[in-house]
Amino acid sequence: MTVTRKWDMMSDEELIESLRAGNQEVGDYICEKYKNLVRSKAKSMYILGAEPEDLIQEGMIGLFKAMRDYDASSEASFYTFAMLCITRQIYKAVQASNRKKAMPLNTYVSVYAGEDEPGEASIDEMLACDGLNPEETLIDKENVELLEQSIAKELSSFEKQVLELHITGMGYVDIARVLGRDEKSTDNALQRSKSKIKKILSM
Repeated sequence: MTVTRKWDMMSDEELIESLRAGNQEVGDYICEKYKNLVRSKAKSMYILGAEPEDLIQEGMIGLFKAMRDYDASSEASFYTFAMLCITRQIYKAVQASNRKKAMPLNTYVSVYAGEDEPGEASIDEMLACDGLNPEETLIDKENVELLEQSIAKELSSFEKQVLELHITGMGYVDIARVLGRDEKSTDNALQRSKSKIKKILSM
């Protein structure tokens, strides 16, 4: 059995224990094992701004922090802890980036219309009620900018943070962990954001 094959048979927690025992090569193995997770998170965050390669680099920094700080006695698995560290690091980088751009209107589609909101009208249906062609409306730059301004004005700072992470595919439980807030207030902020955006789009 090769060394690499031996590592394949070890749990993440055992790998971390081996790393902290002085086996530095295990660190490279963990990085290789989790590189796809880092790339996936960087790709999902790309809609919020910054350069893809920069986000991947930040994600790797988050992974290194996870390897450094993981507590095996905690209830969370290393995978869960690493995912949160990676996401948090990338999100902080996006927030700090001077190149961050406003999110286009169509990125809000999944915020309130989706599998978690059965019976809710989709953005296409809401626009159709006003006699508008969705495609024409979405490419109307002036309308989009006005809607973005309204959304930015109506949402609190916390609601914007929750919304941005929700758009990347995160649930409120993980969002709460990334932002260091309790789950109830995070879920409430998400629901308020959805309600406000729905109201703005239906005006």
